[in-house]
Amino acid sequence: MISVRNLHFAYSDNQVIFNDFNLEIKAGSLFGLIGPNGAGKSTLISLITGLNSAQAGSIQINGKDLSLARNELLSNLSSVPQEYAFYPKLTVMQNLNFFCRLYKSIKQPEQNVEQAIELTGLAEYQNRAAGKLSGGLKRRLNLAIGLLNKPTLLILDEPTVGIDPQSRHFILSAIKQLNKDGTTILYTSHYMEEIERLCDTIAVIDHGKIMMSGELNKLLSNTALFHIQTQDPVTISDIETCDFSKSININNNKLDGQLHDAEQLNELIALLQQSGHTIEEVEFGKNSLESMYFDLTERAVRE
Repeated sequence: MISVRNLHFAYSDNQVIFNDFNLEIKAGSLFGLIGPNGAGKSTLISLITGLNSAQAGSIQINGKDLSLARNELLSNLSSVPQEYAFYPKLTVMQNLNFFCRLYKSIKQPEQNVEQAIELTGLAEYQNRAAGKLSGGLKRRLNLAIGLLNKPTLLILDEPTVGIDPQSRHFILSAIKQLNKDGTTILYTSHYMEEIERLCDTIAVIDHGKIMMSGELNKLLSNTALFHIQTQDPVTISDIETCDFSKSININNNKLDGQLHDAEQLNELIALLQQSGHTIEEVEFGKNSLESMYFDLTERAVRE
């Protein structure tokens, strides 16, 4: 659905965002794009949606170059921004009717509006002023506006920020249904649990580069987290004979890190016991997206 090749973009000579950037998103996928503030996510969305133009490289959507078929491609695309994108003094229905009629390609606007209201559960609020809605309902209206053209590609930028758990559950369920019905979705969020719950494929982006990408299940199954606590302190010399010793963090009598499988865990335990250590506690389990994310992007707070 989306193919970004050798992309270069800079806001100025001193602010290069992308240099030889590449990304592929398959049709029908629910693709999670995650990264710290300033990583390049918003800029990438602005390039895919045609708000900015690449200075080198290409962006193809559904096999067609965005620079050559812009109007055709954007008519089948919709982007729901993090900011509220509606008129607060208009009612829900007035907003939907207004935005729907901006699409010249929509032949039955009433039907499209009705379907958007149904999917987002806004029927009982359609005559209420948008500015008077709760945070969760405002998010649902934002989403409904993005569905008016029945997009084949839907881009969602932080669609659940600042809402209650019930509204979040409703929106996430609607997104899963849209994807199940065939819509390709590019999803950005700082909520790792949302990405794990929704997305089949992800990319971690930082400083304008892809740090990791692939099918989420495979990425998480490649490594597992472990924690071992011994009775007395451990030194690197106790375990340096194992091939993966550099991936192990040692803090006095506690060891943690990532291992590929249970065989590595057994090898590590055997080495500790051979060195005379008594093991008091062992934890071993599936890796989490959050831990992988921090390993790639570090924990320092970004502006």
